[in-house]
Amino acid sequence: MELFGATNFDFLGKKWPFIIASLVLTAAGLVSLGLRGGPRYGIDFKGGTMTTVKFAQTPPVDKIRTVIDQKLGFGASVQNFVGGDNELAIGTEGSDNNTRQRVLDALESAFGQPTSGKLDVNNASGSDIANRLRGPLTASGALLSDDQINKLASDIRQFRDNSSHSGLLSSFDQLSAVSGVTPQVISVLRQECYLSPFTLRSSDAVGPKIGGQLRTQAIIATLCALGGMLIYIAFRFEWIYGLGAVIAVFHDTIITIGMFSLFNKEIDLTVVAALLTLVGYSMNDTIVIFDRIRENLRVGRRESLEGVINRSVNQTLSRTVMTSGLTFLTVVALFLFGGPVLHGFSFALVVGIIVGTYSSVFVASPIVLFWHNWADKGRVTAAPVAVESRQAVRGTIGKGSQKRL
Repeated sequence: MELFGATNFDFLGKKWPFIIASLVLTAAGLVSLGLRGGPRYGIDFKGGTMTTVKFAQTPPVDKIRTVIDQKLGFGASVQNFVGGDNELAIGTEGSDNNTRQRVLDALESAFGQPTSGKLDVNNASGSDIANRLRGPLTASGALLSDDQINKLASDIRQFRDNSSHSGLLSSFDQLSAVSGVTPQVISVLRQECYLSPFTLRSSDAVGPKIGGQLRTQAIIATLCALGGMLIYIAFRFEWIYGLGAVIAVFHDTIITIGMFSLFNKEIDLTVVAALLTLVGYSMNDTIVIFDRIRENLRVGRRESLEGVINRSVNQTLSRTVMTSGLTFLTVVALFLFGGPVLHGFSFALVVGIIVGTYSSVFVASPIVLFWHNWADKGRVTAAPVAVESRQAVRGTIGKGSQKRL
């Protein structure tokens, strides 16, 4: 499918605005990284705890961030899940076992009943519910054994955590659907317990040592990908083509990381996955253009290299617009509607596709052109020197012959 007819745009003649833009973006990103002391790593790389919390109503993000900051003594990352049914992702530093409880205490101080002495059923385990109900149920005359009370508490917890409630009960009357929960049990629950307007869905911790190892492995994975592609392109084409492609990919990666620093966004494992995806995507686009350049060089041997490169880019223009355009629309939709979990991943791809598309034309191709022009100039300069040397040798030989005569 061809979107355009035969085009004849002078792409290399317009390379300098794009090269200058790349230099400006690279410099701005590096300055930002220097001022911030490096990238802003997420919990995956620096260690910490990521807690998912669900609220019964729309959660007040600013208030939640404030109470957690006051409780923990340092900043917390609080993000909404787009379309996530009033769910929040709370990222905090520190991966000790006490961090989850401190987050829960901070939320209870703002939204629960911490001074009532009652048990929060929405955030209690089955054993906690059983221990709280055992004495009051016995005092109320309920003839239940310890095993029956334990099973009752376990059934209450399972009912709370099923897919229809997702860990969040809004009324004790809902528990009447649980086998064994009689009006007497509900009355005891109202006396001894309460239902907070939130529940902790999950809590994942990463230690700083593990985070450091993940960061090192991510860097090694990226460098290995670049090195492998350099070897492949150098073997398939020439080494200068491989060098130009790798420099273009480095250019894409550095600008993308710089944009993360400029916008103060975290880099986590999903972003590393996006960067590796970007490496492959940008390299593939560059290889398509290089392959067409190689084919055209075999046909048009008398044409200048700049003309061959321009013609090759024009011939692959429809393919570039279709693949890059459709991929760009997809990642933009992911960026707008994918939610905070995929926000970093989609942002890296949005930036990377824009930068990677033009770097194949305006960064990788000019590097190849510059090298060949420099090499040709060296051969042209060396030719007169060789002629002069041969003439000098002939002159020396001629003088020696005359002396012998």
